[in-house]
Amino acid sequence: MNEEFKKEFIKEQEKEIQERAQLQQEIATLEAIAKQHMTKEAIARYGNVKLAHQEVAVQALLVIVKGVQSGQIKGKIDDAEFKDLLKQIIGKKKEIKIKRI
Repeated sequence: MNEEFKKEFIKEQEKEIQERAQLQQEIATLEAIAKQHMTKEAIARYGNVKLAHQEVAVQALLVIVKGVQSGQIKGKIDDAEFKDLLKQIIGKKKEIKIKRI
């Protein structure tokens, strides 16, 4: 029975590794698309945000890529525009209000 448990555990670990690799590949694809439409300063800021708040960085990538695909973003996003985008993303998360009854 112990051997079966080990085999099952190994299968689960391999599946997790594959899922992580696929997710990293998808993020890399999004980065490649988004970085084509960002200035050097905005890319540098993205790198800093990615290190500190990975979820926020991925959300920003999604917004940029969707904007590019829909035609809303035609030029390059500069640092100020990227800052505004980050403020909008972070601002949405902080709007949670708890009411006591």
